[in-house]
This record gives sequence, C-alpha cells and structure tokens, in this order.
Amino acid sequence: MADYILEIGLEEMPAHLVTSSEKQLVKRVKDFLDEHRLAVQEIKPFSTPRRLAVELSGLADGSESVSEVKRGPAVDRAKDDEGNWSKAAQGFARGQGTTPEALTEKDGYLWAKKEIPGVPAKEILSKIGQEVVEQMTFTTYMKWGNHSFHYIRPIRWLVSILDNEVVPFSVLDVKAGQTTRGHRFLSTDHVVIPAAKDYEQTLMAAFVMADAGKRKATIKDQLTTIAKDHDWQLDLQSEMAKDLLEEVNNIVEWPTAFSGDFDKKYLALPKEVLITSMRDHQRFFFVTNKEGDLLPHFLSVRNGNADHIENVARGNEKVLVARLEDAAFFYKEDQEKSINDYMDRVKKLVFHEKIGTVYEHMERVQGLSAQLAQALGLSKDEQADLNRAAQIYKFDLMTGMVGEFDELQGVMGEHYAKLFGENDAVAKAIYEHYLPTSADGAVAQTKVGAVLAIADKLDSIVTFFAHDMMPSGANDPYGLRRAATGVVRTLEAFDWHFNLLDILTSFKQKNGQVADANLDLVLAFLTDRVRKQALDAGIRKDIVSAGTANVVVGDYVYVADRTKVLAAHSTDANFRDVMESLSRVTRLAKKVPVMTPVNPSLLANDQEKALYEDTKNLSLQALKAQGAEALYEALAALQAPIAAYFDNTMVNDDDETIKNNRYAQLGAIKTLIDGLGDIEEIVIK
Repeated sequence: MADYILEIGLEEMPAHLVTSSEKQLVKRVKDFLDEHRLAVQEIKPFSTPRRLAVELSGLADGSESVSEVKRGPAVDRAKDDEGNWSKAAQGFARGQGTTPEALTEKDGYLWAKKEIPGVPAKEILSKIGQEVVEQMTFTTYMKWGNHSFHYIRPIRWLVSILDNEVVPFSVLDVKAGQTTRGHRFLSTDHVVIPAAKDYEQTLMAAFVMADAGKRKATIKDQLTTIAKDHDWQLDLQSEMAKDLLEEVNNIVEWPTAFSGDFDKKYLALPKEVLITSMRDHQRFFFVTNKEGDLLPHFLSVRNGNADHIENVARGNEKVLVARLEDAAFFYKEDQEKSINDYMDRVKKLVFHEKIGTVYEHMERVQGLSAQLAQALGLSKDEQADLNRAAQIYKFDLMTGMVGEFDELQGVMGEHYAKLFGENDAVAKAIYEHYLPTSADGAVAQTKVGAVLAIADKLDSIVTFFAHDMMPSGANDPYGLRRAATGVVRTLEAFDWHFNLLDILTSFKQKNGQVADANLDLVLAFLTDRVRKQALDAGIRKDIVSAGTANVVVGDYVYVADRTKVLAAHSTDANFRDVMESLSRVTRLAKKVPVMTPVNPSLLANDQEKALYEDTKNLSLQALKAQGAEALYEALAALQAPIAAYFDNTMVNDDDETIKNNRYAQLGAIKTLIDGLGDIEEIVIK
C-alpha cells in the first residue's frame, strides 16, 4: 500500500467556487481510479484559496489483473463454404489481439478470452494531469500568457508524489514536483514536501491550514471565544451566517479572528443597513445583546497570525465607518423627498430597451395583480392595499441608499414606505414582492405581498417571451427561471388553485407589450419549474414526467400535488396493478376517441354495468377540488372493476353501436385518469 498527494497550485480562486471545486476534484479522482481499476482506501480532500488537493491513502501498488470474455460472430458465420475463416471472424480476432484459431466455440458463438495485466500505480498516476487536472470544469475561467488553455485561475505549481517519489506530468509549462507554496506572507515561497504522508503537516509548518474542515472549525472556535469573552451573542447557525462562514473560510489559509468597534450613533440606522455593510461588504460577523439588539462591534478573520492584530482591527474599523458614514448620509437625504418624487424618476428608468420603462412594467403588474386578487378572492381591504403597493413598489430603486447598497432594494422600500406614512400591509408587500430571492429562499408570507410577487414575476416572464428573449441552455440573463420558480413556490405556499391560462389570456389581450407572447410556451416554462422541483425532491423521473403532463389551464399547485401523490403511492403493494389497469384504459380509449355519452341500455354484461355504476357519479372537477389524493383513491378503487371488465368484455364488438358505446365508457374513465397526468409515462416495476 502507498500514499499519493496531488496538489494544484493556483492564483487566488473566487471564494464561492472553492468548495465546489474541491468536491469536483474528489469525484474526478475517484472516477479516474475506478476506470483504471486502482484500489484506494481513502481519498482526503484539501482546499485553500490557492490550492486544490487530494491525498490518497492505502493506494494499491498497481491495478488489478482481469480477464475479459467477449462474444464474437455466430459459428455458422465464422467460416466460408471452403472452411476458411470469414472476414467477420478474422476482424473479431484482430480486434481482440488474437488469432481465429485461438477463439473458442460456445452456445453457437465464437468467444475470445483476453487477459488484461495489472499496471503499476506510478504509470497510472502519470496520466492524472491529462485525465483529471485538465478536465476540471468551472463556471468562471481565465487564460494566461499566450496559452489557449482555460482554467478557474492560472496554474502556478503542481505537486505529485507517490510515497516519496515524484510522479511526473505537466500541464502547459508547469511540471509536477515536490515543491508547494506556503502562506504568502508568513512563510518562504517554496516549500518542499518530503513524502505524500507529510503533506498536511508540512503546510501547517508553513502557516497553511489545508484541511478546509479543520480551518472552518478553528474559525468558529476563535469567533465563539471572542464573543463569549465579551458576553456578545453571535449567530453562526442561520443560513446567511453559514454562507458567510463558508466564504471567509475560503479566503484565508491561516485564520486569526479579531474584534472591532464602531460608534454607537450608527445604531440609529436601520439594522439591515448595518448588517449589510458588515456582512455583505466587509465579510464581518455582527453581534447582538441577549435581547437581539445590534451592538456597535463586529468580528472578522485575518489571513495571517496575531502579530499587530490591533492595527488590523483599526484598519477594518476605518473601512466600515466610511461605509456607515455614506449610509447615514443617504438615509438622511432620502427622507427629504417623497414617494411621488421617486416615482417621477421611476418613469424614466428603463426596464429593458425593447420593452420600455420600469413604470410601464409596474402599470402592467398593477392590472395583472388586480386580476389575480379577484380570482383568489382577496378581501376589499387586501385589494386596496395591493393596488396601492402595485402603484409604488419600485420607488426605492431611485433612493440614494439603494443606489449605494443595491442588496437593500425592497428592504429599504418597506422601511421608507412606513416612514412616508404607508400602512404595514403596503410596506410589507413592497419588500415581499422580491421573494423568493433564491431557489430555496423564503417566499412571501402575506397575501398582498404574494400576489404582487407573482404578478411582478409573471409580467417579466410573459414580456420577455413576447420579445423572444427566452432562456436557452444555461443562459438566463434576465433570471426568468428563478422568477418562474418563485411563482410556482409562492402558489404552492398559499395552496392557490386557479385558471392561470384564462388570466394570462386576458392579460395578453389588454397589453400590447405582451401581444406576441406564446402562452403555450409560458405555461410549459412554468411546468418545467414544477418538474425540476419534483426531481430535486428525489421523485422518480418517470413519475415526474407522468405528473407534470396534461397541464391545460395552469393550475400548478394541483400539478405539483398529483406528482407528489403518485410518488407517495408508488410504493404501495397494489400500485403496479392499479397502473396497469388504468393504462390499459387510456391506451384503448385514445385509439377510438368517442365524445358521445354512455348509453346504459347498450351495456351487455354484468361487468361493464358494474363499471358504469362505479364511475357514473365520479366528476373530475369535484375530485380535483378535493385534491389529487382523492382522485387517486377514487381511481385506485376502480382497479378490480376494470380488471373484471376486460376479463369479460370484448371492446371491439362486431356491433358498431355496442363498440362505440364501450369506447365512450372507456373515454369517460380516461378523462378521470388524465386528471392524474399521463400515467403511461410511469415505468411499472
């Protein structure tokens, strides 16, 4: 058994890509070893802003020897009439590195047995540069010098050591060796790693904590200790705190935490301004008292040791205070104007050069939100609040604070709306219309905010589609996929069922900007978001395909529900029988679609009469109103009657009248089944 270390030394990588790149490297190395049949006991990853590495422990000395047996042409095709080997036999033997005479006959075919000898680990690992390092993919690329090669950042050094011996390979003009780099300021530039097993400790001595997990734990311990010493409350558990901790972890190699202070007069600013200035702009952790009130202190992490840490703290304080001074200035200046002043400026703000202004977008949203409010049964007060919010909800874009801190759009809109005398419902809707801000972020909590959020996003989707600016591939410059996900998730959160097609059709007729929108494409686009959510939730692909088919009116809550219902019942003992019976109905019914009602007097046997009695009072509309579960249960109860029907009934009767009546009966049942989607997509296991 051996140890091996691979390190890719780079210029500083973007913090948000370090962790994903580390995981990718581990997967690629694992796949590489599997492909070459080289066994390993453990793959341990390392990453810092300047390096990606893996240590392989318990590595086999070489790949396993294997025997392969491959089938060739049939024996009767192996020789011609004169007994000579045919071209098929000769070609097969040549491809297997042998002769026709060495082939064996079995079960009517020629077979070749091929022994593949093991390959030394060093020989295999010499390919890791080309097959792993060069194959890494990223969302951000750079090229350097005269090279056409692209990578996340320029490669500056490579380490490749098997036990204590270099395994040579090159990427561009960089040759792999035993020399790495220590901390940029605390260590010598070149550090030699004696052996693979010494990698982590050698870097520790050079002030590089290469294990990202240990580095993060160290940062947490240091921050927690400082907070505890000062009796401060520190949040490291929320998603935003975890994201900040991950980011900080990926910008340092030798972490040292410290605290700083700012004048308590800045606490008069909205807390979101303070938190944004600290967390988003400076990567500082804010602290509170036990009551949850912000304190005029912060915590941060230095990429270095504790030498002169007081100077570092003072420097960071100056940078933060400069940001807070700007915020205080804008906060005071913004309050000297009115919402009407800001809306006059919004009228000139371009939404998109092909579409028009933000104000025109808001006017469309106002009309669309009114339609949605009526369809969803909002009260008169809620409709009034929604109408007011729709009139002004983008005003904060023109404030100085949002101009300086664009992360605060919506947040400052809510805050300023209250200062300017708007009621809480209107102010909250201004903030909530941006939600969710990420695929799994929080959605709006109030009805008024939720409707405004849906209307705002729908107008963007429909308008951009009308101007042929749909997402393609991974390209989505206007965030329409995120907007569609937001629409679907908000509808689900409030369990809102309505005919979206009718609403969008009316919306399209009233607005010239969206007159060219293909609503079928819009509905399909929204359906695709339901599909992605279901797949992300771990639902089987075939069930997702079934549940998200037959979307007619755009009730996406029902589409999502029936997909979940099908998934939940897929483990039932009778699921296979139910699906087979229902699928048999749909396959036959679509061959001869008959729209006439069933004539009970033409039902000839007891089984078709029983099936008719079991289904005549079933209404798709009524069952859907009860939910997808009710529809599934009703259809599952038909499994036995349907099976008995087919056992005793010839659908294609010689009497054309009876045959058509039977197809009409199957068609009526198919209408109910289609309410679950397209169940023929389900793979019966």
